[in-house]
Amino acid sequence: MTATLDGAAQSTEISLAQAVNRALRDAMTADEKVVVFGEDVGVLGGVFRVTDGLTRDFGEQRCFDTPLAEAGIMGTAIGMAMYGFRPVVEMQFDAFSYPAFEQIASHLAKMRNRTRGALPLPVVVRVPYGGGIGGVEHHSDSSEGYFVATPGLHVVTPATVSDAYTLLRAAIESDDPVIFMEPKRLYWSKDQLDTVGPAIGQAAVRRQGTDATLIAYGPTVQTALEAAEAAAAEGYDLEVVDLRSIVPFDDATVTASVRKTGRAVVIHEAAGFGGTGAEIAARVSERCFHWLEAPVRRVTGFDIPYPPPKLERHHLPSVDRILDAVASLQWEDR
Repeated sequence: MTATLDGAAQSTEISLAQAVNRALRDAMTADEKVVVFGEDVGVLGGVFRVTDGLTRDFGEQRCFDTPLAEAGIMGTAIGMAMYGFRPVVEMQFDAFSYPAFEQIASHLAKMRNRTRGALPLPVVVRVPYGGGIGGVEHHSDSSEGYFVATPGLHVVTPATVSDAYTLLRAAIESDDPVIFMEPKRLYWSKDQLDTVGPAIGQAAVRRQGTDATLIAYGPTVQTALEAAEAAAAEGYDLEVVDLRSIVPFDDATVTASVRKTGRAVVIHEAAGFGGTGAEIAARVSERCFHWLEAPVRRVTGFDIPYPPPKLERHHLPSVDRILDAVASLQWEDR
């Protein structure tokens, strides 16, 4: 699917949260079948104020609050999609989506296949996720691995203001269900908004380099870019690839980058064992075996439940941990 988005680069900076709000607002204006609902998304405008003003401007039939029942939210969205609506639902925090997972895995992901394509479910599930904001348990999980391992779902996560807008517009236009992972700690990052962007399934090279490729997505893209800048002072020229879309996965962009640099480090906040990074490392190894100068490394969260706020800085991938991984890539001349 290609994104059919009108607009050009804007001269003023907005936050990532505002970009999501604008994407929702523009989609609701363009199509009256787009409805937004979830816990506190109406009058309050969401915990992070991402849906601010939508109820006021579109009415309670288009943006409304639900009971605290994620399975009910998801089941309602599936039923509405069956009757022609394009629901956009919010799971208030990452781990709050777990009660809805049975609906997502058993019905949302499988209905189109179950009906041999006769009944698509154009549902977008917005999931604020990840750490870095001092959140407590059930407020800082990186739950993308559950969705990535569920065939039938698209899973995307923006790392920039423009991608937050364009990916969400593309997700709402998609006839396949999309899990839209929003990095909470990037909500307040600001940049100019470009409302024209690539389609779902296309990665972006955020920094050109020749020595090694850092592969990241969502909240770790900025960390990877900071690590690349720090590595330059130590004589390493690192390329940074922002996946943008985990499913579908852009093998072409990732493979081309790793074949150029000969080394790769995969970075994500979720636990390492059985994580998304393991699949990425396997794909890179399979497709780039004869080009790799060293094993693919991973820098991830530890294999533990998310720690208390005062300890999260030790758990999250950091510039220092990424630099250590780069330094371990079997450099013969360094």
